[in-house]
Amino acid sequence: MAARSKIAPVSWFGKGYIAIVRGVPDIAFFLFFVIALDQGIEYIRHQIKCPDWPDAIRQGNDFIVCTAAKMPLGNAPQWVHETYGFFIAVFTFAIVFGAFAANVLFGAMKAVPKPQIETAQAYGMNTRQTFWRIIVPQMWVYALPGLGNLWMVLIKATPLLFLLGVEDIVYWARELGATKTPQFTSYPHGDWRMWYFLALLVFYLAFTRVSEIALDRTMRRLTRGQATSGGEAQRRVAG
Repeated sequence: MAARSKIAPVSWFGKGYIAIVRGVPDIAFFLFFVIALDQGIEYIRHQIKCPDWPDAIRQGNDFIVCTAAKMPLGNAPQWVHETYGFFIAVFTFAIVFGAFAANVLFGAMKAVPKPQIETAQAYGMNTRQTFWRIIVPQMWVYALPGLGNLWMVLIKATPLLFLLGVEDIVYWARELGATKTPQFTSYPHGDWRMWYFLALLVFYLAFTRVSEIALDRTMRRLTRGQATSGGEAQRRVAG
């Protein structure tokens, strides 16, 4: 919506966000953005909670804030640290893949036939009504294939969570499958990583297959009654 805005600064922001995030490798973005976001939060907290701090925050390569500004606090329970890291990871994924999704939606909005928009305007609909009643309902037909591909990529990208300190399913498969002492299990065992990763293979294949079925049914529902190739195919079957 920002990229489609007629207000120049808003449009620049939307298009700039899409272009910049899509042009940066995911790993580099994860490594940089998470550190910058975490330090940004601590910097704001430091300015509020420790206004009389005498030392510089940035000391060479070190970023030092007062104890009260740490996020989360050093004496916070372990689950608070894990939850904070998880939400930082989710937010980072949203920023990265949101740019790709925004580009898909932007192209889908432009794919809606202009005669339908002109017809809505001829019926007296304003810009807001045309957008929500004509463009948005129809754009999903054009956007869903791209969003479906993006969903598949996102499923496969979840192992990148280990870069953010989140212990994901791949991490636990590697840890539990390796030769272990009773630290993780009640008895030591050999190297079972091959079997754990084989189970992960089956899991990811099953998950993507379920996603394909769900996306296919969603597409059939969205194209019902619309002047698209999918809608035309449904009409022929019904006839």
